Amino acid sequence: MGVIQPDCIIELAMLEHFEREDLNKWSPRLMAVLNPLKVVIDNYPEGKTEEMEAVNNPEDESAGKRKVPFSRELYIEQDDFREVPPKGYFRLSPGKEVRLRYGYFITAQNVVKNSAGEVIEVHCTYDPATHGGNAPDGRKVKSTIHWVSAAHAIHAEVRVYDNLFSNPDPNDVPDGQDFTANLNPNSLEVVPNAKLEPSLQNSRPGDRYQFERLGYFCVDTDSKPGKLVFNRTVALKDTWAKVEKKQKA
Repeated sequence: MGVIQPDCIIELAMLEHFEREDLNKWSPRLMAVLNPLKVVIDNYPEGKTEEMEAVNNPEDESAGKRKVPFSRELYIEQDDFREVPPKGYFRLSPGKEVRLRYGYFITAQNVVKNSAGEVIEVHCTYDPATHGGNAPDGRKVKSTIHWVSAAHAIHAEVRVYDNLFSNPDPNDVPDGQDFTANLNPNSLEVVPNAKLEPSLQNSRPGDRYQFERLGYFCVDTDSKPGKLVFNRTVALKDTWAKVEKKQKA
């Protein structure tokens, strides 16, 4: 980006594109659930814990692998389950089989609801033959979702930042108003009790990670032992790449 005298506006999506490009190369991948929904695997042995092998960074083979605990009760994202799925929804729903990242194939069987009629727990069955996420009979599933073992999860506050302004040009306002008229009231969402895999326990301020399927996150200086705080740097979706592709076309 050059430095010029006239005022100009640089696409925020362009900045985010280069953030992703850099972070993708070296950020460790880990699993975190921001809006947890409990999953109980009814035919998985009670009290049993396995260690699943997970890749730290597919872009960097030297980053190695890690062990992630797996147990009968897990957390998944609320958006990864629909009791009545819309057309084209391939994630978990009654009777539908999905892959747990590095884990097993599971199928939702029934749900538990609270007094308001909201689903608070999903009961599933798993196929023991699909350990590691592949079926020996070659069958395929259309969705892979991330998870965190409920028995081993650590808790953290996660701050999800969005665009500060609702207009690409903050100074584009009606007469008599200033840029503050374009402030986005939803530019920050604080998730008070996210569930994270235990390998994040010793994270320190400044450490950066990719939370799989969610985005890139940095440990905030507010973090303390036993009370981790993460800030989202950028989401995974790259809008600038689409803009660039259209321009070349």
